[in-house]
Amino acid sequence: MREQESDFDDASVLGLQRYVRAVAAELGVTGECSYVEPGPPAGAYLAVEGHAPTFPGRDIALVWDEERGWAVAVETRAGDDLAVLAHIGGEVLPRPAAVREFVASVLRGEHPGDPRPIRLRTVGADDDLLTRLSGYPA
Repeated sequence: MREQESDFDDASVLGLQRYVRAVAAELGVTGECSYVEPGPPAGAYLAVEGHAPTFPGRDIALVWDEERGWAVAVETRAGDDLAVLAHIGGEVLPRPAAVREFVASVLRGEHPGDPRPIRLRTVGADDDLLTRLSGYPA
């Protein structure tokens, strides 16, 4: 089976890194708490401070992929995997403030978003995602 190549070029990967840093800054998260994968599908991980009340003592994280956007996930008991609690939905690249509000509601014990992985776009789709990321502010 031939491996699918990423549509992400250097400019869009750098833009994704800037976007993830903007979300981290909005959340007040500092340090080496995130990474970006060019894919396909492109993805990102961002550790979040705090715990969901329904999973006390388990770390939570934000995970992003180019098809489904952001989701809040919790570490499993094994600590190796993540279980998605909710997808923010609506848009693949929501404003960082909207992501902060989404995470805050999870930390308050609310159940925002959808636990089902709803596809918002398709890898390689002819849309403006790569352009938006390439131009994401520094």
